[in-house]
Amino acid sequence: MKNKVVIITGASSGIGKALAKECARRGSKLALASRSEINDPELNALAPDALYCITDVTLENDCRDLIAKTVGKYGRIDILINNAGISMRALFNELDLNVIRKLMDTNFWGTVYCSKFALPYLLESKGSLIGISSIAGYKGLPGRTGYSASKFAIQGFLEVVRIENMKKGLHVLIACPGFTASNIRNVALSKDGNAQGETPLDESKLMSAETVAHHIANAIEKRKDRIILTTQGKMTVLLNKFFPKFMDKMVYDHMAKEPNSPFK
Repeated sequence: MKNKVVIITGASSGIGKALAKECARRGSKLALASRSEINDPELNALAPDALYCITDVTLENDCRDLIAKTVGKYGRIDILINNAGISMRALFNELDLNVIRKLMDTNFWGTVYCSKFALPYLLESKGSLIGISSIAGYKGLPGRTGYSASKFAIQGFLEVVRIENMKKGLHVLIACPGFTASNIRNVALSKDGNAQGETPLDESKLMSAETVAHHIANAIEKRKDRIILTTQGKMTVLLNKFFPKFMDKMVYDHMAKEPNSPFK
């Protein structure tokens, strides 16, 4: 990844910030997008010449501008990592539909917009298009209708882009972390669209964002089609292929044990 031009959305925290540092350590040239300013001394030291863009990926023009600014600074794009995303926790029958719209706008449409505008440059460089999906893109998670729907949609979208361009040298990676220690659950939306404010999981027992970023960077270098992370995540995907009804019950029981679970 040395000297590759890498765009990362949602780069201000969690997996996005960890990816920025991982790519910087590998010598990449960075364009970092987020809705808020990124002020991280370690990242600044690792990538002093990085391009920072205030970007709301739900806005088509913001995504177009991100790509244009990156090309304006570096002259090309080698890797686009669609990482920006939000989560939720609420029962569907209690949910304000605007919550699902917000998740689809950020997680799915943000990926579509950035990929659309970056694609000509990625085809030119025979580069890599990456979507950060989730185990929730393989197995619907109760209480996360909007999140699972957006991740299923991302995977279908990226699979089609891969197939359409399979003879043009484009690399498409679908990365599916399991539960990862980050702030995504703290800012996850509740049934009325407000941030839930606290995580229902023991973050200390989860895979770190830095470990996830390391695995994703390795997968980009090896031009893998997909990666599934954590033992629990791999087992969930495998068992769901052969025993989907059994896994429905297992997932229900697991999620029902969360503190303040919306269902029992």
